[in-house]
Amino acid sequence: MKNRFIIFLLISSIYVAPAIQGQEIGDSLLQQANLNNCVQYALAHQPVIQQSLLDEAITERTIRSMLADWFPQVNLEYNFQRNFLLPTSVFQGSAIKLGVNNTSAAQFSINQTLFNRDVLLASRSAKDLRSRAKQNTTENKIALVVSVSKAFYDVLLTQKQIEGLGQDIQLLQRSLKDAQNQYRSGLVDKTDYKRATISLNNANAQQHQDEELLKAKLASLKELMGYPDQADLRLEYDSVKMEDEALLDTALRINMESRIEFQLLQTQKRLQEANLRYSKWSYIPSLSAFGNYNFNWLNNDFAKLYQQNYPNAFAGLKLSFPIFQGTKRRQEIRLAELELKRVDYDLESLRNAVNMEYAQAMAMYKSNFANYQALKENLELAQDVYNTLQLQYRAGVKTYLELMVAQNDLQLSRINYINALYQVLSSKLDVQKAMGTVVY
Repeated sequence: MKNRFIIFLLISSIYVAPAIQGQEIGDSLLQQANLNNCVQYALAHQPVIQQSLLDEAITERTIRSMLADWFPQVNLEYNFQRNFLLPTSVFQGSAIKLGVNNTSAAQFSINQTLFNRDVLLASRSAKDLRSRAKQNTTENKIALVVSVSKAFYDVLLTQKQIEGLGQDIQLLQRSLKDAQNQYRSGLVDKTDYKRATISLNNANAQQHQDEELLKAKLASLKELMGYPDQADLRLEYDSVKMEDEALLDTALRINMESRIEFQLLQTQKRLQEANLRYSKWSYIPSLSAFGNYNFNWLNNDFAKLYQQNYPNAFAGLKLSFPIFQGTKRRQEIRLAELELKRVDYDLESLRNAVNMEYAQAMAMYKSNFANYQALKENLELAQDVYNTLQLQYRAGVKTYLELMVAQNDLQLSRINYINALYQVLSSKLDVQKAMGTVVY
C-alpha cells in the first residue's frame, strides 16, 4: 500500500509540474496588449529598469554601511606567542633574560566616533544619494516609455498598412476578374487584364514585404518590453482613440523643473556642495572615545598558561588633528569649488539644450500635424474618386487605365496617411519628453 502511494505521488509530480510551469509562463504574458499594458509590462520586466532598481538597493546598502560608523565599534583580538629564545637585557652589568616562554593575550575593545568628517558627510548626503538613485531610475523609465510607445505605434500602423493592402488586393482581384470578362466578351483588348495582373502582383509583393517588416518591428517591441521572444503578442487598439491621441495643446510652455535631467543636476549640485563642505571639514580634528579590557596570560609551562590571568583595562579620548599635509587640504577645497562651478555651467547648458529641444520638437509636431490633416483629407478624396471611377468603369464609361490610376492614388494616399499618423504620434511623444510631462 505504501509503495502504491509513493508511485502515485511520483506520477502526479510528472504531470502537475509542467502544468504549474506552463501556468507561470502564461501568467507572465499579456492578455490585453494595449499601449498602457505594454508600457507597464516593460517597466516591470525590462532589464534596464531592473538594473536601476538594483542600483537603488545598492545605494541604500552603501548608505547604511557608511552610517554604521556612527555606532559603537566592538572588537575582540586574541593571540598566542611561543618564545624559543627569551630577550636579554643588561641590568647593573649583568645579562638577564626577560619574559616567559609562553604568552597569550586577548583584547576586548570598544570605540565610539564622536566626530568624523566621513560619517558626517554620509549622514548629511544620504537623502540626496537616495534621490539620485531614484532619479536615475525615473530617467530610464521615461526613456523606456517613449521607446515602447513609438515601437507600439510603429507596429500598429504597419498592421494597418497591411490591412489596407489586403483591401486593395481584394479590389484588384475584382478588377482583374472584370477585365478578364470584358476581354473574353471582346469589349477590350488584353492590355487591361495584364495591367490588372501587374498591379495585383505588385500589391501582393508589397504586402509580403510589409509582413516581413512587421515581424522585425514586433521583435523590436518585444525586446524593449522584455517580452518572451517566442510568445505571441497581439496588440489591441482603437483607431478613433489613436487619432484622438494625436492632438496636443500647443499653448503649453515648458517647465524646466519637470525635466528629470534638471532634477538630476540639482541633486548633483547639492552633493557637490556637500563635498565642498567635506573638504573644509578637514581642518576640524576627529574625536573618538575608546575603552579596552586586556587579558594577559604568562607562564613557562604551556599546560599552566591559562591558569593565571594578569588583566588590565583603560579608557580614553582620541583627538586627531593633521597639522600639515603639504597644502593637500587647500588643493582639495579648491578642486571641490571648481567642480561645483562646473555643475552650474552644466545647468546652464541643459537649459539651453532643453529650450532648443522643445522648440524643435514643437515645430516638428506642428509640421507633422498639418501634414497629417492634409493627407487625411487626401485619403478621403482618393477613396471617393476611386469609388466613383469603379462604378463608371463597370458601366463602361471610364477606361481601366483611369481606374488603375485612381487605385494607385488611393493606395499611395493610405500609405502616406498611415506614415503621417505615426510621425505625428512620434513627434507628440518628443514634445512631451521635452516638456517633462511623460507619464507612466
